[in-house]
Amino acid sequence: MIDLLPELARIPAGPFLMGYDEGETHQRPAHVITLDEFLIGACPVTNAEYARFVLATTRRSPGVWELPAVSPFAPGDRFRTLAAPYCWNGPEPPAGKTDHPVVLVTYEDATEYCRWLKHETGWPFRLPTEAESEKAARGGLEGQRYPWGDGLDPSNAAFLSDPSLKARTGTRAAKSFPPNGYGVFDAAGNVWTWVADWYRADYYTVSDPRNPRGPASGSLRLLRGGAWTNADERYLRCACRHAVPPDTYAYSIGFRVACAAQP
Repeated sequence: MIDLLPELARIPAGPFLMGYDEGETHQRPAHVITLDEFLIGACPVTNAEYARFVLATTRRSPGVWELPAVSPFAPGDRFRTLAAPYCWNGPEPPAGKTDHPVVLVTYEDATEYCRWLKHETGWPFRLPTEAESEKAARGGLEGQRYPWGDGLDPSNAAFLSDPSLKARTGTRAAKSFPPNGYGVFDAAGNVWTWVADWYRADYYTVSDPRNPRGPASGSLRLLRGGAWTNADERYLRCACRHAVPPDTYAYSIGFRVACAAQP
């Protein structure tokens, strides 16, 4: 079903510098990683795309459900208030947000979507690895903090420039900001995106130099990219690693798909 294929950006094979020597300990050392060519969603999965999955399966619609076991995003009254604009009415996405990234999805929700999309299209869709996510975010720029360079600019990404406005801001529609050099939109800001890897704080000291897949096991998964809720610019950096329990979900967490390059 070719109409289910998302818009994809082709990321070239070759080396890139992953990590940031001036960042947090788990972002160091900066090290050269070589990846095969791959495809990644040009945008995070949208509500419209996720709605097809919900309608075709018995998957629960995004909403505020049970508490995550351990999570910095554990729902309380404020969480429910901020999440309300993103909760679905049955299989229907929130009004006016069909072209916004889907949020309130767990790691399992994201992997099940990839599994369904793989079955429906015949393409080997999956979540990107942490290394793939960072290379795609960098857009071909070597050693820069953000997908567009070293300066933080609200014309390039959705982030919380004024924390007092959090209740009056939110996600932005796909392609609201310019793409990076690889044609990837929202490589920083708008929504955090799940990646496939387990988290290990010292993984950069032991990772494979070619096509790393992350540790074999763990208790935390990784988010990449930063979100509209972040006022701290460090979360928007290409090298930022944000570790959370896999059952975490929030109004700032979505995902994008990836797969091996197709002919």
